[in-house]
Amino acid sequence: WGPNPPFHMPVFVMTHRARETVAKEGGTSFTFVTDGIEGALERAKAAAGDKGVSIAGGANTVQQFIKAGLLDEMQIHVVPVLLGDGVRLFDDLGSEQIELERTRVIESRDVVHLRFRVVK
Repeated sequence: WGPNPPFHMPVFVMTHRARETVAKEGGTSFTFVTDGIEGALERAKAAAGDKGVSIAGGANTVQQFIKAGLLDEMQIHVVPVLLGDGVRLFDDLGSEQIELERTRVIESRDVVHLRFRVVK
């Protein structure tokens, strides 16, 4: 991201390897969390105060938060590229049905942005 990432807020990175927090210009800091999704979410909520918290990550991260029932909303961005191999986003979620309510769709030539509310 260079010296001035676009976030301008604390970012908590889930990892298996502990590292020192990295501070950048514009108020962005990267804190590396090794105690799982609960620890990352707890730190993010404390840093956010009364603001919302966003979770970004690959399939494994998303699956952990879905299975734990910790998501209120999902944003999925679909691009017209077939990768072939990889971890499927919705594999290994168990047998419990998760209901999603579509709240927004934005389409363009290169990407479709989908937003869903997780019905609880």
